[in-house]
Amino acid sequence: MRLDGTVALVTGASSGIGEAAAISLAQQGAAVAVVARRRERLEDLAARIGKDGGKVLVIEADITQEAQAAEAVARTATELGRIDTLVNNAGVMLLGPIERAPLTEWQRMVETNVLGLLYCAHAALPHLIRAAEDGPRYVADMVNISSVAGRIARNGSGVYNLTKHGVGAFSESLRQEVAGRHVRISLVEPGAVETELAGHNRPEVLESIRDNFSGVERMQPEDIADAITYVVTRPRHVAINEVLIRPTEQER
Repeated sequence: MRLDGTVALVTGASSGIGEAAAISLAQQGAAVAVVARRRERLEDLAARIGKDGGKVLVIEADITQEAQAAEAVARTATELGRIDTLVNNAGVMLLGPIERAPLTEWQRMVETNVLGLLYCAHAALPHLIRAAEDGPRYVADMVNISSVAGRIARNGSGVYNLTKHGVGAFSESLRQEVAGRHVRISLVEPGAVETELAGHNRPEVLESIRDNFSGVERMQPEDIADAITYVVTRPRHVAINEVLIRPTEQER
């Protein structure tokens, strides 16, 4: 099912998975609202999507701020007319031992990975419910981007694990709540992807990440965007609840 006549909102769209997802959804015919803090990158993305004939709305916002998240959703619905798909992609991964960890790193992860996702989900849900009651597809989608870390807890990623396990629990509860109204809640859990995500770690942590994945050919953002697009283009009677996707060589 193509996405012609629908509207998608993608958070964390200024790079990586979010950027690739916005491009992929636009190629399927959706008008796309791209949300992130880095306006210049969003403008560049919008130009590329527009060059291929896509319709795009740039929204500079920090989704860790409740008011800004709500305003991003409201602007999307007002300026593009509806919201059929929400991709909650914005996230932060700051790893390292729990002992003597900077509390600011934990706060950033909770604010972005949990609260930011919740703010967007809360604001968008009424729009998704309305979209599922209307054409052209009579179904709506929320795709929450988690991680392998939402499945497996590891030494050195305790708070990141906490946030991503929380995303999984929230997604499954909400899925059960709205399934009967044809709002599909899906969880995509990537393994190692070549993005900027790891680059925000402290140097000693970054070195450890590189060592752990040496010899592993990482996935590209387009690989995850392909999975997201597959999820949201299924027929109305098919829901892909969860996708765990790893590089072939990644063991765990």
